[in-house]
Amino acid sequence: MPQKYYQPAVQHTGLKKHHKWMIGSFTFIVIVYIAVSSILIYTSFVKQDLNYRELNQKITDTQSNINSLSDNLIQTRSTLEQTINSLDVRVGTIDEDMVLLKASASEDFSGIIEDVIKSVVTIRTETSQGTGFIISSEGYLVTNAHVLVGSKTYNAITYAQETKKAELIGYDPELDLALLKIDGEYSALPLANSDETQIGEKVIAIGNPLGLQFSVSEGIVSAVHRLGIDGKTSAYTQTDAALNPGNSGGPLINKQGKALGINNFKIGGSENIGFALESNYIKQAVNEISQQAFGKILV
Repeated sequence: MPQKYYQPAVQHTGLKKHHKWMIGSFTFIVIVYIAVSSILIYTSFVKQDLNYRELNQKITDTQSNINSLSDNLIQTRSTLEQTINSLDVRVGTIDEDMVLLKASASEDFSGIIEDVIKSVVTIRTETSQGTGFIISSEGYLVTNAHVLVGSKTYNAITYAQETKKAELIGYDPELDLALLKIDGEYSALPLANSDETQIGEKVIAIGNPLGLQFSVSEGIVSAVHRLGIDGKTSAYTQTDAALNPGNSGGPLINKQGKALGINNFKIGGSENIGFALESNYIKQAVNEISQQAFGKILV
């Protein structure tokens, strides 16, 4: 019997187009995924490397700052030691100055200068320099208002050579008087009764003429109750004690170690004709300023 051959109903001719498309797409996705992963991994490594470099730089900078700080501390210590040494020298200089001051004054004042001068301060601003003196143990002091004109900050240098920031409490423009305050406790210079001032009595002026700190000039009272520059108020004591730029705001002191007045001005071009605002006017003005500021009597 003859053998029969059967032909398949469907003839396989290879993958169809949509199959090829699917395989191609899958392959493309895999390749893209691998590429993107590689890029991300590379980026991550690069970022880590940058972070490491940045951290290493910060460590280096920190160490450098530590070294710099250490050097500064050493320098500060050295400077401090030098300052202390110079302070010792300065204290010695002040003691020497005190001896000279006593020697330059007559017997009437040599015994009181050491106490009085401790109440005198140097006033320094951005624009000028003058003198002041402490009238209260709480650190209240007076000076001439014109010493402070044009400035916003004020410093007082005490007899102990401490620079203190001064606060302006108030001022009287007519009397050219200003009241300031510094921190700390001090020896106050008492105010005399200027109505008892005698013509011819001996006085000394303490100040900083031409920047020469704590200078003393001696003279007498030439007149009392003189008119001021404004020609209105008879509130000034005339003296022949030498007054120069820098004496403004300093005290005029009698033999009892009290302030008869605050040195204010001299006649331009003249010699030994100076004027000091009398102490009773100082007291009145200071208490008016204090009452306005604090509601209390100060001196």
